[in-house]
Amino acid sequence: MIPNGRHTAGASQLSALRIWAMGLLLLSAVAMSPTTAKAAPTQAAATTHVYLLRGVLNIFSLGLDTIGARLEAQGIPVTVANFVSWSSLADEAATAYKAGRLKTIVLVGHSSGATALPDMIAKLNRLGVPVKLAIGLDSVFKTKLTTGAERYINIYIGDGPGEPVKRADGFRGKLDNVDVRGTGVGHISIDKNEAIQRRVIAEIDAAIMRSRAPAPVAEPGAPRQARSAAATAPARN
Repeated sequence: MIPNGRHTAGASQLSALRIWAMGLLLLSAVAMSPTTAKAAPTQAAATTHVYLLRGVLNIFSLGLDTIGARLEAQGIPVTVANFVSWSSLADEAATAYKAGRLKTIVLVGHSSGATALPDMIAKLNRLGVPVKLAIGLDSVFKTKLTTGAERYINIYIGDGPGEPVKRADGFRGKLDNVDVRGTGVGHISIDKNEAIQRRVIAEIDAAIMRSRAPAPVAEPGAPRQARSAAATAPARN
C-alpha cells in the first residue's frame, strides 16, 4: 500500500503544481495584455461640448462621426446630429451652460450643417450663451454672421459650391475664410479628408486650451475689431 500511497501523493503534488503553473500563466497573460484605457479628461475638456452638424440625409457627412470619435477618445463630450436639430441643440446647450455643467461650446458643421451654424450661434447669443469656436466645412449657401463666435473658421472650396462667409453689421469676433481649392478635396469628401480632420481637431484643442485662461473684459460700448487671418490651405496627405 505504501507504493500506492506514494503514487497518490505524487499525483496530488503534480496536479497542484500544474494548477499553480496555469495560474501564473493566466496572471502573466493579464499583465501583458494591452489595454485601451482613456486618459482622464482635463476639467476644461470635461466642461466642453462639441456639436457636430451633418448635412442633408445624414449620409454625406460621416467624416464628422470620425472627428467625434477622435474627440471622445480625448475625453471631450460630443453630439453628432443632423443640421435640422440646430435649434433644439442650442436650447440643450444653453440649459447646460446656465446650470454650470458646460463652459465651452464648439460647433462644427458640414454642407447644410455649416450653413446652419450662424443661426445656431445667433440663437445661443440671444440666450446669453457664448460660442468659443465654430468651424464650417463648405457651406452651400451664402452665409452671413450677424453675431459672433469668439472665432469662426470657414473652410471652403473656392471653385466648388462653397463660398466665403460674410460679416454682417454688428458682427463681433474673429472670422477666418480658408480656401482649400487645389488640395484634392471635394464637397462630399472635405469632412473625410485626413488633413482637414487634423486641422479641425487641432483648432478645437487650441480653443479648449484658451478656455483655461480668463477671457479679457471689454469696456462697455467698445466693440471688438474683427480681423481676417490669411487663408492657408492644409497640407496634403
